[in-house]
Amino acid sequence: MKNKVSVVGLGYVGLPLLCLIAKKGYYACGIDIDSKKIESIKRGELPVKDPYVIKEFTNIKTKVKVSNDFSKVKDSDIIIFCIPTPIDKNKLPNLKPLESSLNSVAPYLKKDQLIIIESTVSPRTCRDLITPIMEKRGFDVGKDIFLAHCPERIDPGNKKWTIENIPRVIGAISKEGLEKAAKFYESILNSSIKKLSSIEAAEATKILENAFRDINIAFVNELAVVFDKLGIDILEVINGASTKPFGFMPHYPGCGVGGHCIPVDPYYIIEKAKSMGCDPKFMRLAREINNNMPEYLVQKVVEGLNDLKKSVKGTKISVLGVAYKRNVEDIRESPAFYIINRLRELKAELTVYDPYVPEESTVESIEKALESECIVIVTDHDEFKNIDFGKYKNIKLIADGRNCLDKNEIEKSGIIYRGIGR
Repeated sequence: MKNKVSVVGLGYVGLPLLCLIAKKGYYACGIDIDSKKIESIKRGELPVKDPYVIKEFTNIKTKVKVSNDFSKVKDSDIIIFCIPTPIDKNKLPNLKPLESSLNSVAPYLKKDQLIIIESTVSPRTCRDLITPIMEKRGFDVGKDIFLAHCPERIDPGNKKWTIENIPRVIGAISKEGLEKAAKFYESILNSSIKKLSSIEAAEATKILENAFRDINIAFVNELAVVFDKLGIDILEVINGASTKPFGFMPHYPGCGVGGHCIPVDPYYIIEKAKSMGCDPKFMRLAREINNNMPEYLVQKVVEGLNDLKKSVKGTKISVLGVAYKRNVEDIRESPAFYIINRLRELKAELTVYDPYVPEESTVESIEKALESECIVIVTDHDEFKNIDFGKYKNIKLIADGRNCLDKNEIEKSGIIYRGIGR
């Protein structure tokens, strides 16, 4: 008989994981503090619109239990935490949601349980924050209760790489815990499992992955600003550099970095480094550059309207896209909110439209959004890329924050085009 598994936290990571665990034949129980979310899931109204979740939940909904009662974990052999680890308004890591969830589960822990943290944390969090919580309950962590870290890897909306086939890394407090965790993930994944020598190495792996992307995106964003001044198209340069078969990996500029990983995770290692007496200047600068890109797009709007002898004030402007990435409804850390707020501060007659995020849209259709003089593309949804903008004679300016449109075709139609480094 397979083990009983509880997943604590039913968001973008936890709910897909719960579906996968049930699909693989485990007794699966999902726990979340949000009672409204729990009732919604029970009705089949999923808070996560990922195609994988929708498909799998339809098949396994009778096999899973969900609750906001943390005592439900007491019969579980494995408890997995998928709790958000955000940053606060001062860009400081906030581990309180994770710590609170662990304290809520702690009274129901038992000997021989395997506790797995999938939440992104800085190195030594599992050892310094989580281990003491279990030790206070009288457990010898690594001997009579086991703690492992398997940092989540999930890409919402990606049809090729799903939670089921993305390779994973695992670290643990003890060798026995590592083997237990590896055996579990091998039973639910169709991918490779990399066992690391320590739980700290696993914690650091996730930080490295996303800091790497953040730094490279910042580098190309900075080049985009420079090339813009030089009259060079950044996309042409990237395409040229991409012909080199070694030593180059293309990254692309944009109007800001969103999601719950890239704009958040670097701050975890930045603050950890500071506590150790180090100053990670490279990562701090990358965050600064990427955080400035939404304002860069706003200034593109201002400049484009100036060319038309107009100001932002009183101009009908439509922002297309609120989600942080194409073809999903995920708005976490989206640069759209800064751009929208700035254009409102500048007194634009603003319209917002995102087919995936109707609750943040001010109009119900793309046709209504296209009645404006200026179009600002923040998210490169497929629906936006396929629009024939030339047939809308009222459109005078397009500020393309994702460089997703054909610049030449736009300009041929008599519309001013402004991109990121184009």
